[in-house]
Amino acid sequence: MSADVTLEDVRQDAGLEETEEPLDLAPVQRIIESLGETKGMLIPVLQEVQKVYGYVPEEAADMVADLMGIYPSQVFGVLTFYTQFHLTPRGRHIIRACSGTACHVRGGKSVISKLEHMLGIGHGETTEDMFASFEKVACLGACGLAPVIMIDNDAHGQLDAVKTERIMENLREMDMMKRGE
Repeated sequence: MSADVTLEDVRQDAGLEETEEPLDLAPVQRIIESLGETKGMLIPVLQEVQKVYGYVPEEAADMVADLMGIYPSQVFGVLTFYTQFHLTPRGRHIIRACSGTACHVRGGKSVISKLEHMLGIGHGETTEDMFASFEKVACLGACGLAPVIMIDNDAHGQLDAVKTERIMENLREMDMMKRGE
């Protein structure tokens, strides 16, 4: 690639022009300014950034590095090490399905299969309509309720495929009502 060809040129040639408005980074500036001293505060800063956007956009991570006087690789190292951080937009609902031993032996596989089928996505993915993000996790710490899922902060236990389908239908219906659809 020639030195005078930019990444933007390549995106345009491939039909990938960005259609979104530029990201408002003012909240990132406010978060860092509110701290005063930022030494040792990278994780709390990133947590606050994620609260604002629902994930940590690349532009925000770059700004954090710049304002904190650290390398972007340090920021991205933290973002990719800790599972609490997300680099892509997440759904309105976070659905976590336990794949631990207790859930597995009590039929958790059918619950996970039902979720994947109803959502049309797999582990670590988000539905196109941003309804939900789905994650399989090693344990939710509710083995007595096995098989169990968490939807946002609510646990649903002693599930099978039929109960799971009913829960998901109710969630979709409530989501539509809340959004005025």
